[in-house]
Order: sequence, then structure tokens, then C-alpha cells
Amino acid sequence: MRYTKILTTLTTIAIISGCTPDKFPKHPHYEINKPEVIYTPTRANLDKMIKQLQGSPYVWAEEGPDYFDCSGFTYYLYGSMGIELPRTAREQAKIGKKITFEELEYGDLLFFATSKSRHRITHVGIYLGNGWFTHASTTKSKVVYSNIYKSKYFQKKLRVCRRYLPDENTLDNTISDEHRLDKNKLQIEKPISIIKPSNTKKAIIIQTPTNDISKENTNYYIQVGSFLDKPNQSIIDKIKSQGMSYKIIKFDIGDQHINKLLIGSYKTHEDALKVLQLVRDSIEQNAFIAEIR
Repeated sequence: MRYTKILTTLTTIAIISGCTPDKFPKHPHYEINKPEVIYTPTRANLDKMIKQLQGSPYVWAEEGPDYFDCSGFTYYLYGSMGIELPRTAREQAKIGKKITFEELEYGDLLFFATSKSRHRITHVGIYLGNGWFTHASTTKSKVVYSNIYKSKYFQKKLRVCRRYLPDENTLDNTISDEHRLDKNKLQIEKPISIIKPSNTKKAIIIQTPTNDISKENTNYYIQVGSFLDKPNQSIIDKIKSQGMSYKIIKFDIGDQHINKLLIGSYKTHEDALKVLQLVRDSIEQNAFIAEIR
């Protein structure tokens, strides 16, 4: 699949304004940059990168090396070790070895459904041990540590866990001291879906079957642009003149209120590709195929 990109050249200047903090890029790279392989795939090397990148700014559609969104963070870390993952969280959740929460080890990935849909994977984090995981957080606007035992929200949203690293026997001590906590001493919150009654040791249970996630229908769009205000009526008229359907999605980036203009939807990437050239020729030359998470 193709990774959703937010802005086109048509609207970059309108959206990137003086309100954007200096730590965020003025002109993000919206193409997908494949990371250079610099490490062998071990938990020790993963741990080294995780510690180096804590606090890195969250920028949606970025996959490093300086800025990340959630799946861009995992894509970069694993790619730097020569393990190729899909670019989005939803696609990453479909591959690798499926494991239970109780089987989690350092470096495994946790996938969450944080939107209204309980089956739609929208967020991913990297497990560190004792409930701790690291992720590029939209609410904190940076790469942070969180603990699932202390978060009713993440417990409720957890959907699937996956493993991609090779088996190792010598890297059990990679957790930073500040995260080396005794799980039994934590005050575990109890959302409705996470307690296993038959076990005296409290555990988090993933109730959503992976098949429900993997078989989810995919909708592709052709993104014309993103705007601080409503899209130009002239662009809407061009879309209508071609007999195409469109939709406008509203969302926030920091303090900015963005309107995203999309043509479609299309059931497959190939269907969208058939229409893309016409859109570029007659409506917007920088249009691209997008998948809305």
C-alpha cells in the first residue's frame, strides 16, 4: 500500500505558517525515505537507537531520521537493522509472528485501535518490558515512554502484538534501569476487557481477533490538497466537471485546522491508479494516491 501523505506542493505554503514550532520542519519530506541499514537485527542495537531517539519530534508522515510519526518510528528502527516493515501501522500489524500480551519481549510491537472503529489499527509502539513501551505520540508531539499497566486507555485500545526480531538468548537486560520495574508492584488499572479471571496474576487480554483486522476493507483516495480554509471552488468545479465524487476531511495539526480534499473512494490501489493521471492532467498535477487510516 501507499502511505498517506498530507500536503501537496499546491498547499504547503498555506499550511506551514509562523505558528509551527521551530523544532518541526518547515518543509517535511512527504515521500517515503527508506532507512539505511546500519545495524544487525538485535535487541541491543534496537535499544541503542531507542535511547538515542527519545524526545524526537512527532511529525505526521515522517519516518526519520529526525522526525517520526508512530509507524514511521517503527519503520525506521527496524529498517535500520535490515528488517523491512510496511510503512503504516495497519499494514505492519498484518505481518510478523502473532503473540499474546503475556509472550511479549523487548522489541515486539503493540498495535492499537485509537479511532472510533474498534478494528482499525491506527497506532503502534515498541515493547520494552514490564508494561513499558515507546512510541511517537501525537498528544505529546514527540517520542516518549508509556506504561500500559498504568494506562486504561492503551489497555482498552490494544488489538494485536507482533514479533519481527530473531530469537536471542543474550539480550534480556536491555531495559533501561528507569523502566526496570516490578510488574507486581504496579497499581494496575482495570478497564473492562483486560483482566483474566482464571489467573491470579493480572494480565492484559487482546479480545479482537487478528482476522478481523487483517480482512478490513481498504479505501483508497486521490488526494488533491490540504487547506487551511475551504478548498477553492474552482478546484471543486473541476472535480465535478470530470464526474468524480469527492469528500473533505477536517483534522488538526498542532494549532492548525486543516481541510483535506480527496477524490474517491476506490476499493484497490490499482483502481485509484487508473484515475490518478486524469486528475493530475485536469485538476492538480501534484495529486497522489492516499489511504486514510
